[in-house]
Amino acid sequence: MREIVLDTETTGLDPLTGDRVVEIGAVELLNGVVTGANFHVYVNPERDMPEAAFRVHGLSEEFLRGHAVFSGIANDFLQFIGSDRLVIHNAEFDVKFLNAEFARLAMAPLQPERILDSLVLARRKHPGAANSLDALCGRYGIDISRRKKHGALLDAELLAEVYIELSGGRQSAFVLKAEQAPEKLISIEVLTKRPHALPPRISRDEQAAHRSFIGELGERALWCKNTRFGSGGGD
Repeated sequence: MREIVLDTETTGLDPLTGDRVVEIGAVELLNGVVTGANFHVYVNPERDMPEAAFRVHGLSEEFLRGHAVFSGIANDFLQFIGSDRLVIHNAEFDVKFLNAEFARLAMAPLQPERILDSLVLARRKHPGAANSLDALCGRYGIDISRRKKHGALLDAELLAEVYIELSGGRQSAFVLKAEQAPEKLISIEVLTKRPHALPPRISRDEQAAHRSFIGELGERALWCKNTRFGSGGGD
């Protein structure tokens, strides 16, 4: 199954007030494995960059002015994501921005049924815990030393690692246990072999009384068919 892990950076928090997408990063997963196929673009928002947004991602108006506007990258982006599932952390935010950009171009929006919100997945798996991308990376031991500022491609790469863990991980621990299992079984088998049989825990009189009782059941009794104490049999 092909999935696309996606992240965006923007000029602010609300596309309805004029905020725009300035960066898109997407990472391809195939059957839960990162393939190395990525999509990454900076986008000219055709507007200024608020200081608050600049402090988050470090993308200046001057830098972005030299890149294509959204209409220039839209088709390439849609071709990369195809019709596959989109994995996004706090998906509502990114999807509303991307759909606002598509609406400006009279293009079809991203449909909700293809979106998997990894934040919702994390909250189900870790209820009551911090589930930001940084917190999840810390929980799963994922290195974020490269993350000096937010960046769409870097965040998508980190999210891909987090999503793999949320989905069950690489199961390296399971493989290790599977390799160790035969040794444990051998150890148990050795321990259960006694050099000498234990002495019987019932007396000879009790054994004789039991054989007498079995003899009264008759040859067709199930006990005689399923044990070594047949009618008149020995022990």
